[in-house]
Amino acid sequence: MVAVFLSALDLTAVATALPTISSTLDDTKGDYIWVGSAYALSSTAFIPLSGNLANVFGRKSIMLASIILFAIGSALAGAARNMPMMIAARAVQGIGGGGILTLTEIVVADLVPLADRGLYQGLLALIWALASFTGPPIGGALAQDSKSWRWLFYLNLPLVAIATVLVLLFLKLNRPQGSVRDKLANVDWIGNGIVLVGTSLAIIGLTWGRNPVLMARASVYEAKFAVSPVIPRDIVSNRTSFGGLLTVAVHGVTSISVIYYIPVFFQACFGASPIRSSVDFLPAQLTNTPFAIFWAISIVGFGLFSTIRADTSTGKWVGYQIITALGVGPLFVVPMFALLAPLPPNRSGSALTLFTFTRTFAQTWGITISGSILQNKLKENLSAAFVARFPPDIEIAYATIPVIRGLEEPLRSQAQAAFSDSMTAIWQTLIGISGLGLLLSLLMKEVPMATTTDESYRLKDKTAQQEYIEMR
Repeated sequence: MVAVFLSALDLTAVATALPTISSTLDDTKGDYIWVGSAYALSSTAFIPLSGNLANVFGRKSIMLASIILFAIGSALAGAARNMPMMIAARAVQGIGGGGILTLTEIVVADLVPLADRGLYQGLLALIWALASFTGPPIGGALAQDSKSWRWLFYLNLPLVAIATVLVLLFLKLNRPQGSVRDKLANVDWIGNGIVLVGTSLAIIGLTWGRNPVLMARASVYEAKFAVSPVIPRDIVSNRTSFGGLLTVAVHGVTSISVIYYIPVFFQACFGASPIRSSVDFLPAQLTNTPFAIFWAISIVGFGLFSTIRADTSTGKWVGYQIITALGVGPLFVVPMFALLAPLPPNRSGSALTLFTFTRTFAQTWGITISGSILQNKLKENLSAAFVARFPPDIEIAYATIPVIRGLEEPLRSQAQAAFSDSMTAIWQTLIGISGLGLLLSLLMKEVPMATTTDESYRLKDKTAQQEYIEMR
C-alpha cells in the first residue's frame, strides 16, 4: 500500500506543479505535456511485461525491481536541469510506477478471493483517496518557487525505502518452479515487444501522426502464435470481461482529464496560485472514493463544468466538482469486478495486467487529447496580439498562466474568458466520452464471483491464508 501511495501521489501532485516546472526548465517548445505523457507512456508500455515477468519469476522480485526503478526516476526528475532530462526521468519513473500498480492488484488477487475482495479494494481506493487529497496541496506548496518543486520528487525516496523494507519482510509468496532458462522461454518476448513499440507509436502519434498498423499486427500475433500471450484471447472474448475493459478505458480518459486540467483551470481563470488551485480542487478529491454511482452523474457533472466561467461563484464550482466526483470516483474500482467475475482464479494475474495496461493507456490518451483540445482552442480564442507574445512553435496552454496574472484590466479578464471558453471544449468532449461509457456498461451482466484463489502464488506460510478461507 505504501508503494501504491507513492504512485498515486506522484500522479496527483505533479499535475498541480506543472506550470512552475515548465517555467523553471525554460520550456519554450511546449514539451511540458510530455512530463505527464512520458510517465504514462512508459508505464503503459511496460505494464504487460511486468505482469508477464511476475507470472514467470514470481511477484516479489518484480515488485522490488519496480520500486527501485521508481526511486531512480524520482531522483533523476528532482535533479533535472532541462526539459529533455525531466521527460527521460519521468519515463524511468513510469516504468517503475506501472509495475507497482500492476503487482499490487495481482498480489491482492493472489491472497483474497474475488467474492471477498471488496474490503481490500476499498483499502486500496482509500490509499488513492489519501494520495489524491494530499497530492495537490503538496504539489502546490512545493511549486511556489523555482527550486522547491524538486522536493516533489526527492520526497519519494524515503517512502521508497519504507516500501522496499516492507516488501522484503512481509511479501512471502510462492514462486513458480523451474530453471531461469525455462522461465525466460515462457515470457512472450515478441508479444511484449510489439505491444511496447505499438503503444509508444500510438501515443506519440496523437501529436506526430498515427500508426495503428503495428497494434493490429500485435492482435493477430497474440491470437495465433503466442504461447503465453500478453493479451489473452479468453479474456477479451468474454462479453462481461470485455465490457469491463472498455469501461476502464473510457474512465481512464475522463478521470485523468479531471486530475490534470481542473488545477490548470483555477490557475488560469481565477488567478489562483499553485497551492490555492490545489485547495480549490479538494472538493473533487474528498468525494472521489466513497460513492458507487453511475456514468450518468459524470455526464451531468461535466455538463455543469462546461458552464463555469471566470466569474462563477465559489459555491457553484465546489458543487460541480462534488457531483462530477460522485460519478467518476467509484469507477476506479467497479469495472475490475466485471472483468474478473467470469474468469477462473488462475487467470486473475493476466486479467489484472490487462486491466492496468488498459487504464494507463487510456489515461495517456486522456492527457494528450485534452491537452490538444486546450491548445487548439486557445489559439482560436486568445487575441492575435496576445498569442504573438509567444514563439510560434510553443504550446501556449501553460505558458499563458503566469502571463495572465500580470496583465492589466481589461486584458486580464479577456484572457481569462478565452481560457475558460477553451476549457469548455474539454468538458464537452468528456460529456460524449462519458455517454459512451454509459452505453458500454450495458455489455456487462451479473456473474457469480469466485470464492477461491490461485494456489500457485499463495503465501509460503499456508496457515494464515487457509485460516482466512476456512473462516468464510
